[in-house]
Amino acid sequence: MSNGTEGSILTKLTVKLLVGSTLSGLFLACLPCVQADGLRDNNVEDVRRIPRVGIEVDPQTRQELERQLAELSAMIEALRERNDTMISRHLPDVTIFARAVNDALVHGEFFAESDLDVARRLLQAGRQRAGQLAENKNPWMRQRGLVVLGYVSRIDHSVQPYGLVIPPAWRRAQKDASRLDIWFHGRGETLSEVKFLGQRMQQAGAYTPRDTIVLHPYGRYSNAFKFAGEVDVLEALADVQRRYRIDEDRISVRGFSMGGAACWQFAVHYPDRWFAANPGAGFSETPEFLRFFQRETLNPTWYEKKLWHLYDCTDWARNLHHCPTVAYSGELDIQKQAADIMQQALRKEQLSMVHIIGPQTKHSIHPGAKRQIEARFDRLARPGRQRTPRRVRFTTYTLKYNRLGWVQINMLGKHWSQANVDARVEAAGSIVVRVENVTDLTLRFPPGEFPSEFSQRPPTVLFEDVNGDQVTQTTIVGNDLPLVRTDRSWACRFHRQDGVWSRGAAPADGLRKQHNLQGPIDDAFMDSFLFVEPTGTAVSPLVQGWVEAELEHAIVHWRRHFRGDARVKKDTDVNDQDIASANLVLFGDPQSNRLLAKLSDKLPLRWSAEEIQVGDRRFDASHHAPILIYPNPLNARRYVVLNSGFTFREYDYLNNARQVPKLPDWAIVDLNTAANSRYPGKIVAANFFGENWELRPADAR
Repeated sequence: MSNGTEGSILTKLTVKLLVGSTLSGLFLACLPCVQADGLRDNNVEDVRRIPRVGIEVDPQTRQELERQLAELSAMIEALRERNDTMISRHLPDVTIFARAVNDALVHGEFFAESDLDVARRLLQAGRQRAGQLAENKNPWMRQRGLVVLGYVSRIDHSVQPYGLVIPPAWRRAQKDASRLDIWFHGRGETLSEVKFLGQRMQQAGAYTPRDTIVLHPYGRYSNAFKFAGEVDVLEALADVQRRYRIDEDRISVRGFSMGGAACWQFAVHYPDRWFAANPGAGFSETPEFLRFFQRETLNPTWYEKKLWHLYDCTDWARNLHHCPTVAYSGELDIQKQAADIMQQALRKEQLSMVHIIGPQTKHSIHPGAKRQIEARFDRLARPGRQRTPRRVRFTTYTLKYNRLGWVQINMLGKHWSQANVDARVEAAGSIVVRVENVTDLTLRFPPGEFPSEFSQRPPTVLFEDVNGDQVTQTTIVGNDLPLVRTDRSWACRFHRQDGVWSRGAAPADGLRKQHNLQGPIDDAFMDSFLFVEPTGTAVSPLVQGWVEAELEHAIVHWRRHFRGDARVKKDTDVNDQDIASANLVLFGDPQSNRLLAKLSDKLPLRWSAEEIQVGDRRFDASHHAPILIYPNPLNARRYVVLNSGFTFREYDYLNNARQVPKLPDWAIVDLNTAANSRYPGKIVAANFFGENWELRPADAR
């Protein structure tokens, strides 16, 4: 799991630390141009390592860093043992320094001699904060300028860092809440935690608007802020909102290069959370960008094409009706393609995109364009976001992203097909809801937000259900609906049955795909998860070897790509708390994994020592294995996953646009074909489950 350079002290420290992590800004945004490897990165047989192996640390420097790290580790352990609420709350602000240096030593991630100097400064800063915290002081929380903080992620319980820029006029005691801009950094294949913290302690970044706090999330390294990187942004934002007075109506998302790609996807997936979005360069979808920028020949399976919908922002362009967007591109930048293709998608939605162009500029932000962008953002920040639009235009392909404004989708007709809601409050007080591929939804106006002129009587709701060229109407009159409450809130759930909409939830009929329990496999790694290691022996040496290799691969690459430490337990040690709190990722077969044996007859496949049966298809169990995601039969609010970490592999690290799910809800792997940089073996069958988590016919797409 490491490059073999760690000593015994670091092994112990890893356990201790990980249980309880301007122009210079424009330069960082340009890193993709420096580090991209062109057409060579299309060769699946010769995939370069990301991140590359770091420099050799000379013994004297290593000993020096180990000694200082041990000192800081002891201070952290002493603070943890005090079991003090205030100390516990701020301990991640100390641990980020120790974890960064520890991991760089253990995993060989010092990439330049200057990184060693940064590591020394981080350890000094950590010792200083630890000493202050030992006296129940936290002066960094009153600090202005550049501040680095940390939080404990729910995903793997690791401590993750983030940076802030606190404006000069800010005061802890000020009454007014602050505007906050989130800035997504560019791709940096050597952006270790050490380098990230060093930058965030020295560089303000591309934009520092007046009276604005700027949040720089780490995003768990260089994954375009997708998957666990996406969760990192939301967790870091929540941590900032816990510590500082932030105006919820004046939060924006911004970024350049890889950060521009992140900005597009946060704008279309969470459009009503931001007063504006400012994406620059990057990419906004997968297939056209890879053909154009990477000059890659694509040959996706049918399910991979469907899964592109998850992060292809062009498919979600309608949602930008609710997020004012100011795009930027350099006139000569090849990554201008991202905004150009979004502009085409937005025209179809009757939106004309604001696209600021840096004249005669390649991959950087032109100073004149920057002034234009800032002027527009300042104007957009004045009124802030629109909390309760009279009309909601919402597109989704998955219940992972199921809410916009006062509309929440509870059930889809079919996942990975476009679902649309166009809901509006009419002048007469009725609500018209036009839906497509939606079977259950809730309309919810929070306190104070139901239109006041209609608050004396319940509205009439008219559903227009679109099915191809046919539109079916259902009218639900006020007498059948709840009254508006005295705080001007109103909510009601509706479902469709036999082509007719009525009040209430759809009848319960067993399992059903729902928000955060809808797949695909990669979704299990966007929340708390636990790898479960088998203690027995698999049905064949081939299966045994593959399971061991895939578990090791999942652990190593979770650290390498998402910068956390996967929690691992043996099948005999999993307890009720684990089952209640985590998605269980079971490796092995029913012969080797006791927990899997306990669950196997409750899963939608039959798995004996002789064969694996999926519907009417049978596979020899001696050289096949299933990969699967399914609601855990022991806790239907959590997933169980079989034999898989996240599904994209080493080849996909080379370009962030490739980093999308590679497998649907289940797959069968033929182990006679060895795992490679793209797949865990030969995929001989794969599909999505239906909306009730049922097996679909083999030819169903």
